[in-house]
Amino acid sequence: MFGATLLLALREIRRHLLRSFLTTLGIIIGIAGVVTMVTLGKGVTASVEAQINSFGTNAFFIFPAQVDNRPPQPMKQDDVQAIMEQIAGVKMAAAQVERPVTAFHNGQNWNATVEGVGNDYLLARNIEIDEGRQFTEAEEQSGANVCIVGPTILEEIFVAGMSPLGEEIRVNNVACRVIGVFKSRSVGGGNQDLDNNILMPLKNIQRRFVGNDDIGYITVSYDPAYDSAAMQAALVDLMRERRNVPDGEDPDFEMVDTAQANEAVATTIGLMTAMVAAIAGIALVVGGIGIMNIMLVSVTERTREIGIRLAIGALAREVRLQFLTEAVVLCCFGGVLGLLLALGLSYLLAGAMEVPWVFDPTPNVVAFLFCALLGITFGYYPARRASKLDPIDALRHE
Repeated sequence: MFGATLLLALREIRRHLLRSFLTTLGIIIGIAGVVTMVTLGKGVTASVEAQINSFGTNAFFIFPAQVDNRPPQPMKQDDVQAIMEQIAGVKMAAAQVERPVTAFHNGQNWNATVEGVGNDYLLARNIEIDEGRQFTEAEEQSGANVCIVGPTILEEIFVAGMSPLGEEIRVNNVACRVIGVFKSRSVGGGNQDLDNNILMPLKNIQRRFVGNDDIGYITVSYDPAYDSAAMQAALVDLMRERRNVPDGEDPDFEMVDTAQANEAVATTIGLMTAMVAAIAGIALVVGGIGIMNIMLVSVTERTREIGIRLAIGALAREVRLQFLTEAVVLCCFGGVLGLLLALGLSYLLAGAMEVPWVFDPTPNVVAFLFCALLGITFGYYPARRASKLDPIDALRHE
């Protein structure tokens, strides 16, 4: 019975193919809009999380801050040691200082950033070595003239296809030997290219580029099993104590938690995606009303046909099922076209926005099922009206 009803529904839709397409246009636009926005929202979220995670996952960053127009008070290596010894859950605390520089090699020069770091910093920031090695303990302690370069540096000032290991480059006026190349770290905040960095031992940068033992900021990598809010409170208390900031006064430092930043970004983008998807969902309601309208027209056009079927023994529920099936098929037809359009649009827009295209089958399946629900909701009244027709009156209809 259902198979025959489905074949009849497809035949009626095929007889008025253009009208059926125009009727489902609202469904197509609504489904395409909702699924496209959800897919792009997931891509943007993944892109922003990747940028945040390029600074390290489950990590705090502690920066000196300016308070009451006083210059920021620099941090020291003792602060790093105190964090490692006094805060539970800390996996690694690492110091960093950086300066803008010009790198020279093979007759080429390139503007870059030099970072004074140690191997603990590489661990805290999840920086992996693609070629070569990390610093030795002796190189860290002595502040040796060695460096690890990023992929952008490798591309810009080295000969393509040649290993940079063992080559010497000049960073401003300091010559250093390349001992490694780190893997791509994507981009940082403000589209900062983290691959355009040169890593050198911290003591070398402090001695040759900074002229003191100040630290730019501290990276604190922590165990995710610990409560980040409690750890952050403990870190704030410790830094207040070490920097002599009384209770009630604004701290002269700032702290950022990458896990909280990821959650905030995901929540914000999720709310924006839901809002835009809800607006696009209005098109679905309009499309459903269009389905109801065209089904009422179809009932009127086929009144004599309905009368004949009822007169020769068709049951009212069979007539109702036929028109309800037509409404559901129409909505699902629009849903399939909308999903195909959404896949193409989201792929093109993700490429234009330079964010990853993240395909999630869940919203696609939910959108298709919602189309079927729309067909049942907006097709029920016309189907019921058709099933309630009096056979005699229907046969007399002109």
